[in-house]
This record gives sequence, structure tokens and C-alpha cells, in this order.
Amino acid sequence: MGVSVMNASFNQPNLATLVLDFDSTFTQVEALDILAELLSAADPARAADVEQIRTLTDQAMSGEISFSDALQRRVRILKPTRDDIASLVEVLKTKISASIERNRAVFNEHPGKIRIISGGFHDFIDPVVAEFGIAPEYVLANRLTWNEEGVAIGLDLTNPLSQDGGKIVAVRGLTLDGDVVMVGDGWTDYEVYKGGAAERFYAFTENVTRPKVIAATEGCDATQVAASFDEVLHTEGYQGRYSFPRSKLKVLLLENIHPEAVRRFREEGYDVTTVKGALDEDDLIQALQGVHILGLRSKTNLTAKAVEAADKLMAVGAFCIGTNQIDLKACSQKGIAVFNAPYSNTRSVVEMVIGLIVMLTRNIPDKSVGMHKGKWDKSATGAHEVRGKTLGIIGYGAIGSQLSILAEAFGMRVIYYDLAEKLSLGNARRYRSLDALLAEADVISLHVDGRAENKNLFGAQQFARMKDGVIFINLSRGHIVDIEALAAAIDSGKIYGSAIDVFPEEPRTNDDPFESALMGRRNTVLSPHIGGSTEEAQEAIAEFASERLLGFLNRGDTTFSVNMPHVQLSEVEGRHRFLHLHRNVPGVLAAINQIMAKYELNVLAQHLKTTENLGYVIVDIDKGYPKEALEDLKAVNGTLRFRSLV
Repeated sequence: MGVSVMNASFNQPNLATLVLDFDSTFTQVEALDILAELLSAADPARAADVEQIRTLTDQAMSGEISFSDALQRRVRILKPTRDDIASLVEVLKTKISASIERNRAVFNEHPGKIRIISGGFHDFIDPVVAEFGIAPEYVLANRLTWNEEGVAIGLDLTNPLSQDGGKIVAVRGLTLDGDVVMVGDGWTDYEVYKGGAAERFYAFTENVTRPKVIAATEGCDATQVAASFDEVLHTEGYQGRYSFPRSKLKVLLLENIHPEAVRRFREEGYDVTTVKGALDEDDLIQALQGVHILGLRSKTNLTAKAVEAADKLMAVGAFCIGTNQIDLKACSQKGIAVFNAPYSNTRSVVEMVIGLIVMLTRNIPDKSVGMHKGKWDKSATGAHEVRGKTLGIIGYGAIGSQLSILAEAFGMRVIYYDLAEKLSLGNARRYRSLDALLAEADVISLHVDGRAENKNLFGAQQFARMKDGVIFINLSRGHIVDIEALAAAIDSGKIYGSAIDVFPEEPRTNDDPFESALMGRRNTVLSPHIGGSTEEAQEAIAEFASERLLGFLNRGDTTFSVNMPHVQLSEVEGRHRFLHLHRNVPGVLAAINQIMAKYELNVLAQHLKTTENLGYVIVDIDKGYPKEALEDLKAVNGTLRFRSLV
């Protein structure tokens, strides 16, 4: 996605003055509400005050009651001491709105261009905004009045901000050059624009949404909703922390992806939508319209048709190990980066395999079924220890190799088969013949990937080559095993016990029915694709996959991408960054450097990484750039995607 972002020195030398409301805009909270909570915590007898204060705040912010009346009543109820105000300040410093916090540098770069206005009080606002370089003279607020005991008993009623319409009067009293822009969440903030004291108004909804205020902004070019401060800075031509408002970038997370991923994206300012189950191709195509980042698990297939129809898709995260459900070629051809979480659920899968080996070797599944039917069958017949048995692992990757370590700790002998040369851990021994392993193993566990050529890797011939009474486990991919052949091997006694967690055809949601030829078979454990489904694993996957996606979006980092050239990048600090993804054709880097020279852009750092089909150029520069430079970079022959970050 190309993002045209220009430095203010090229575009708007006379930036508008931004006037920010304090409560629920600069901070996430209403300060007097927090003060009421602090006082109630110190004195439980004042618990009723909290609800009173909140009600008065909401009524005033929504324009239901007089602001002046609400303010005076709140002060009379609270009666805080100076120590109470000091405590409030410390809490408010931890409640800065996320998009304000991440744009902290903007305040220092534009002294006097960003001001604070509030019906609240200098007493607690000044020390909070001072940490952003905002001097008290750039704060418009009320002042508390104090008695001799240091208790606030009222406010200065000569201050226009203590009265209804006071914000209009206060902003009009400013002697400013250029436009004034009001940013806030409340009705009194909108009144600043409506009363003619500001040229434009942004209804700030990052922390709270007030329907009356939102409705008032509709149908007017000078008013709009802003879900973050990023949007305000972007629209007003300021050089913010990010070159494109994150709240304008849409994230779609499917298949009950762990809430930790949702939290991370929202904390970073992205617009997140979640869907409980998987989507078929037609539904996915419809859902992808306008989506920039897609997160899915194993049941949603991102086909070439869906990729082609995705108009804004930049990156895909597979919140699982495999990526066979994603058309990687189609993604690469459109410059869409794909990431997965290859290690995050390894331990969960391995522990489940170990548990299944013990259960099946002891014939516990059949014993349990009998007990539920009222049958008491206390017998050692057919029950064995796993110690001394031979475990044959098919696929010695992250899961297979860790399984070998735990199995050896149980006293098992481990042999494995893998097409690639792997380092054997512990006393594990590699077999170069699959047939030789099948003939020797007492327990066979599959851990191969989902490539198409592995379909029915285990069928009647492979089961026939196994020892009689073998234990067979598949927690890898469903299409690897011929289920009908497995059922026949169980019925014949060739397989003593089996555990299958993955199936060739699986229900899309928990509400859909499940059918399999393995249902009702003896000493057989069927589980609904839960090998990696522990809370620990799902949280780890959410952390890992979302971190990879955020690194790509925020820095251009492609570490661990399964289809992009790998480039590990630092944060963009004090510089501008161009990200140019292109087909691997001659002359691209030369063309980019010619554009750098044409516009006299000083290059601080430059990286080029290529694969057989793709090239990825990252250029950091130390000054602003005109729109024409971006257009030239996007027009370079072979360009797939271009982005700029600041």
C-alpha cells in the first residue's frame, strides 16, 4: 500500500493550531471521575459520590445539563485536599491516551501549536501536560479555590471556563495566526466549532463515543470523527509518529484468535474486527474488502481468488504452525507478506502426544468407556509400560525433535525419519528408510507438514508394514492419513490403539456436525484438532504472530516471513523510511537511488534483500520529501508495493 506522506516544510508551512480537550481526549479518562474513585477508595463511606460524579459528568458532556452547574456540584461533592490532587496527577500520568502517547515527539517539535483546553483545573492538568512540553500558558482551564485547611471548596467563577459556553469565549480570546482546530469528545468541544471559534472540529472517539456529538459532525466538510490523534495529525499535515493513521488500517481476525492478539492490535491503534468461525471463499472475499491485515488459523483457506479480490491486503498472519491453507504464490505476486507461528504451540502438542502414548499403551480409552457404562474391568491384560518401547517419529522438526527428548525421559528408545538432514537430539537415531522404521517402532507419531504431496502418505501399504499391535498417533495434518485404511487396520488388530486429532474434512465451526469412519473404534481417541489448543499455546501464538505482523506494519520488518526476503529492522526514530517491494528484475535499486539523488535526499541507511522472485529495498533518509518523490518511487519498473514510514 503506497502512503503519500509529506513533510510539513514542503506542504503546509502554516499549520493550524490544535486545541485539545483534556478529559477523555488527552487522557483516557475523566479526571474528576478518577478523583472520586480515589476518594472513595480512601473512605468507603464516600462510595455513593463516585456514581453521582459520573452521572454529572456524562450529563454535562452530552449537553443534557448546564456545564457550569455540573462543574460546581462536582467540586462541592468532592472537596479534595492538595494531597488528593497530587495523587490524582500521578494516576492521570498513567492514563494518557495511546495515540497521544505515541505522538509525544510532535508536542516538542511544535511548541505553542498544540494547546489544551478543559473545564477541569490547572491544579492537576498543568503537571500532566508539562511532561509533553506544554507550558502552563498554553493551557486554558479553571482554577480551584482553597480554604485555610487546604481543602478545595469551589472554583474561580470569573474564569469563562466555569460558565456555559466558556470554551467558545476562551478560544476566541486566543490571538493566533492561521486556523484553529478543536479536538475533543464532548458537546462543549463541538460548541467551540459551532460557535465560530474554530475552523474545524474532530470528534475524538478513541476513548469514548458520544452519539449526540457524532451525529452533529455528519454532513459537514469541516467536522469529522477521529478515532485517534494520528488521524488528526495526518489530516492537518503534521508529521506524526506514523505516516498513516493506524485507526484507518483494518485488521480482520478469524477463527477465535486469542484475545491477546486483539489487545495488541487495538493497543497499537488499529481498527480490529473479529469473527468467531472460519469463512468459505465467497464469505472471505466479501469480508476482505478494505482489510489491510488478515489473521486466520487452519480452517480458512486464503485462495488465489480471494487474494486477487483483496483490494488493500498488506499482510497475513497464520495463527498456527502451518501455512498450507494460504496460497503463498498468489500472496507473493501481490506483495502480501505472510507470517506464521512455527514454534509457539510445540510444547502443547508434544505433551498431548506423550499423554496419548501412555493412555493408549494402557488401553485407558476403552476402560473409561466401560466405566461410564457401569462396567468394572480391573485387569492388567493388554496394559503395558512405555518404558523400553520404541517410538518412531515421522518428521523431526520442532515438534518431532522435542517429542524425542521427552520420550527419552520416559525411558523410550527413539528412532525417526525425515527427508531433510537433521541434528539428532539425545540418543535419537535417524532411519533413512521409512519402511525400516515402520517395521521396528512400537509407537508411531506423525509430525509432517501439510504439503499436497503428503496426501495419504499413510495408507493400507504403510499400515501393513507396521508391527502387529502398534500404537498410531497423528497430530499433524488430516489429509496425510487414509482414514478408511486406518479404520481397517484397527479392526484387523494391526493397530492396538490410535489417536487422531486432525482429519481430511473438519467442521468449520463448533456448531457443525462431525463424522468419521473412526467413530466407535476400540482403543481410539478422537479429538477436535486441539493438539496446540492450550491457553498457554494460543496466547503464545497470538503474541508471536501479532508481533511479527506489527513489526512488518510499523517498521517494515520481515523477519520470520514465509514468503518475503528477510530483513530485520529497527524502530523508525528521527528519520523517514521508504519500503519498496518489487519483482526481482534488473535496475530497481539503481532507479531508486537516482530518485534519491534527483530530490537531494540524504540516505542514512539502505538495505536490499532478494529471493528468486522478490526484491525488498529499505531506505532511511534524514529529511522531508515532496509528494513527487513518492510518486516517482511508486512508478519504478517492477514495483509491487511502496510504503513510507516516519
